[in-house]
Amino acid sequence: MFKNIANKETMLAKKKDENQLTFNQTIEEQVNQKHPLFVLSHTIDWKKFERAFEKHYSKTNGCTAKPIRLMVGLLILKHLRNQSDEVVVEQWQENLYYQYFCGEKVFTPKPPCEASELVHFRHRIGEEGMELILQESIRI
Repeated sequence: MFKNIANKETMLAKKKDENQLTFNQTIEEQVNQKHPLFVLSHTIDWKKFERAFEKHYSKTNGCTAKPIRLMVGLLILKHLRNQSDEVVVEQWQENLYYQYFCGEKVFTPKPPCEASELVHFRHRIGEEGMELILQESIRI
């Protein structure tokens, strides 16, 4: 009799939904890996920007800067989607593909930076840096 009850409980138990998202999944595990921004994120040479822009940063002076990939990614997305600084920052906090493109590993529901930080970043890297981003955008 007890064996029969155990079998009924097993039969009635809900099966685990393999497609269900959980909070401990990475963005990469949640998104469609054929999505254009996912594919594009793997074709960009992000290290090129880090090498080119590291001279504009001090490891011992001032506040910790935002990651170069984040800032470059936001600027590329801004131009790809023809958005303002404010809109690209707002969209970033709602869009897993934007976050993955910019190097995030897990979903972050808060803005990555203030829109004005993109202005400061453009000034920091100068015309030469913006030209490098444009060249990479054209290449891809």
